[in-house]
Amino acid sequence: MGAMNGFEGKVLLVTGAAGDIGGAVAHRLAEEGAQVFLTDIAADKLKMRVSELETNGARVGSAVCDVSDWRSTAEMVETAKAWRGRVDLLFNNAGCQGLFAQTHAYPPEDFARVIGINLVGAFHVLRATAEIMIGQKGGAVVNAASMASTVGPPNMAAYAASKGGVLSLTKTASKDLAPFHIRVNAISPGFVGPGFMWDRQVEQQAAVGSQYYATDPKTVADQMISRVPLRRYGSLSEIAGVVAFLLSDDASYLTGVNVPVSGGVL
Repeated sequence: MGAMNGFEGKVLLVTGAAGDIGGAVAHRLAEEGAQVFLTDIAADKLKMRVSELETNGARVGSAVCDVSDWRSTAEMVETAKAWRGRVDLLFNNAGCQGLFAQTHAYPPEDFARVIGINLVGAFHVLRATAEIMIGQKGGAVVNAASMASTVGPPNMAAYAASKGGVLSLTKTASKDLAPFHIRVNAISPGFVGPGFMWDRQVEQQAAVGSQYYATDPKTVADQMISRVPLRRYGSLSEIAGVVAFLLSDDASYLTGVNVPVSGGVL
């Protein structure tokens, strides 16, 4: 465990915990004393995440959940509450990139799937967790949006639309939940790496063959980085640090805010 204990006694729920960003946030807050409840639809990967956190001395609970399904989500959140009797913090992070295709060729079935996970799923988790936090008279939420929500990346219609919805949901929920002392903020990561999502994004953009990117993944990676003022992608620890701040008491007067974690892309 780290030296800091700013989250001692707090219970954190992380969705999409088997993924890179969800895992980084779980590790960061566990190091600062939080008890972490992890959920993901990928049972085997979730089990591995729990094991690595426990190896590091964290107090961890878990449940497999499909956030696009309301019943599954409601049951998961009740399980999270029963684990330690409360849920103080939420990193609402479950999501998927979806396919890469131009809008006129984007498969309708995949569009619905991405919206169902990234936006409807985010609403499901937020709604169920907010009910618990209202009963506790407070809490803090960070929703995972994306720079895709505001810059409109080519060939990512479903992902961009879903994350735009997450931003709007954040703003409305922050107003609805403010009377109950629940803060709701968002982060918008830009390019983050290394890892699966970075590699997949580069490869898929190259494969589309649009005017915006080359057809060689290495060239695409250079093109992407050249658009970032800091001329690099962000690290998982840099994302986790911003989430930790927004969930901490240091951010107690922030709600309805979206923080671009993007190396200067705005």
